Amino acid sequence: MIGGWFGRPASETQVTHGQRLWLYVFSVIAMILLVAPTLIVIPMSFSDSQYLEFPPETWSLRWYRNYFGSSEWMLATETSLKAAVLTMLVATPIGVLAAYGLHTSGLRLVRAAFVLLIAPMMVPVVLVAIGAFYAYAKLGLIYTLAGLVLAHTILALPLVLIVVGSALKSYDMNQELAARSLGAPRWRAFLTITLPQIRFSVITAALLSFLTSFDEVVVAMFISGGDNPTLTRSMFNALRDQIDPTIAAISTLMIVVTTLAMVLAQVFGRGSAGK
Repeated sequence: MIGGWFGRPASETQVTHGQRLWLYVFSVIAMILLVAPTLIVIPMSFSDSQYLEFPPETWSLRWYRNYFGSSEWMLATETSLKAAVLTMLVATPIGVLAAYGLHTSGLRLVRAAFVLLIAPMMVPVVLVAIGAFYAYAKLGLIYTLAGLVLAHTILALPLVLIVVGSALKSYDMNQELAARSLGAPRWRAFLTITLPQIRFSVITAALLSFLTSFDEVVVAMFISGGDNPTLTRSMFNALRDQIDPTIAAISTLMIVVTTLAMVLAQVFGRGSAGK
């Protein structure tokens, strides 16, 4: 039975599972390396020790109580959630419109415009942070929520552009053209014909925008703080100044939130796409 499975085609190119065995082994190793730190952090968050301890000798919710009972951690969490939601609401429509414009445009500079829009993905994040810091210092946007959202939008926009752009490449634009030929304005044809068929990609892009902002730390180290510190910035400072086990509890909660968001996006996104 196993031999038969190895001989079965794994794709339309007739490549067998046996020929792809090296890829499966590599994927398993990569998954183990990615998941292992998570499997270590989660038990550490339930330790009663004053220091990070694995495996825990005594199990406790001490550091979860410390997190939820701290006004500083709650302020940082509130700032991160606000910034992530606002980044999602700003980056997603801009990215969708940019992807649509580039896809339907017949100009010769489309590729140049695409490269320009995804440049923040190619440039080291620390350079983006330094540039944002000097610009914000002159504009008075340091330590402001607006400045943080703007910087995170710049980082999230390339992801939205790539995800939605890929969806548009597999979409038949003749459907929208048919609606426009029947008298529908372009904006209405896009909202009623095109958008519903690429909404799974839009939902995915929105989720990636949220996570990009929520998990980002380098830019936050430069431009967040004061009354608007982000959760990741506070975690980095706590880890640098002292080994606070509260970080393990926060990391566990962030893993749960991130995983839940991805699962919900897959469930609702595919459910909407199937209608």
